[in-house]
Amino acid sequence: MPTIVHEFDWPDRVVVGTVGRPGSRTFYLQARAGTRTSSVALEKEQSAVLAEMVDRLLDELTAKNDQLSIPAEAPVELLDDEPLDQPVEEDFRTGTMRLAWDPRTLQMVIEAYPVEADLSDDDDPAGAGAADDEAEPSEMLLVRIPVGTARAFAQRTRRVVEAGRPTCSDCGLPMDEDGHECPADDGEQAP
Repeated sequence: MPTIVHEFDWPDRVVVGTVGRPGSRTFYLQARAGTRTSSVALEKEQSAVLAEMVDRLLDELTAKNDQLSIPAEAPVELLDDEPLDQPVEEDFRTGTMRLAWDPRTLQMVIEAYPVEADLSDDDDPAGAGAADDEAEPSEMLLVRIPVGTARAFAQRTRRVVEAGRPTCSDCGLPMDEDGHECPADDGEQAP
């Protein structure tokens, strides 16, 4: 079965955003070109690492090639603080992601692949099809963006990740509206 590729070259918009309240948010990587939109679910940690890796790759490219004009900060005109485009319809839940540089088009390339379900003996007793499923992913998201957009994407993604629940000053774990049971608290009251 051929891979379904949700491909966006020079998209009108590419962002990470969330649906839900802090503590139960679902993160999405969403790309839009014209009226076509694709949204793939991510983990919070995947979002944070993606933003970090985008900035790191851009910094490495700047250090290696002084011919490239890569902004050190996100251009103000490219910042996007709008919510995700609605309705958010999940194409797949992301497992593996890859980040690359395309020197031909001078664009950052983001690839996201779905979490592939492992076939257990109960689901597939003969193991039929297991090798075929591993050979090619069923779907992928492929987004190519220019360097300024990549900087703005990374900046927004960091802000979205940091906008979650406040952290406990004692243990660093996230707190709910009611607080939390702090592992740093040994049950004794401070004097």
